[in-house]
Amino acid sequence: LMVWLRRTTHYLFIVVVAVNSTLLTINAGDYIFYTDWMWTSFVVFSVSQSTMLAVGAIYYMLFTGVPGTATYYATIMTIYTWVAKGAWFALGYPYDFIVVPIWIPSAMLMDLTYWATRRNKHAAIIIGGTLVGLSFPLFNMVNLLLIRDPLEVAFKYPRPTLPAYMTPIEPQVGKFYNSPVALGSGAGAVLTVPIAALGAELNTWTYRWMAA
Repeated sequence: LMVWLRRTTHYLFIVVVAVNSTLLTINAGDYIFYTDWMWTSFVVFSVSQSTMLAVGAIYYMLFTGVPGTATYYATIMTIYTWVAKGAWFALGYPYDFIVVPIWIPSAMLMDLTYWATRRNKHAAIIIGGTLVGLSFPLFNMVNLLLIRDPLEVAFKYPRPTLPAYMTPIEPQVGKFYNSPVALGSGAGAVLTVPIAALGAELNTWTYRWMAA
């Protein structure tokens, strides 16, 4: 019974994390409705999604010890998000209300790092984590360029009301902050590594619990 319970909990965990990823996507990814804050939201979106991808992907990759598991994890996240996208669309929201993140290529880079370094855990954390943080905003910006004009969507449908203290301020042209991909990649590369280390450490706790 305990073996069955542990296996069930293991597989349930990936479902829970994938669903949470979907919820986080809805909360951090609806920047198309905050047109004045779009780039700011994109940076928050990039950091939150790259770190969530790293912690789950490296956990499962090191748990199985098989390169390719990170991509499998990202695929499940993608499927769940597409299901959520379809659900919102069925409720009458525009098709682009949820922009499905491009997790899979970044996860493939983590898998490639793990494979190329002969399953070196520390290389997966440092190199793989850095590659995830660097690449995720790039893939997602390319994805954004392929969808409908956010201004068209934003003005066609009502936006949530912002309180006075969040009144949008026009950004200064030419500042580094005006480059969401650069800022998202830089912040992601720094923050994703310690979060990946946390995901690797979760394996230690899991093994101890399974051995108890």
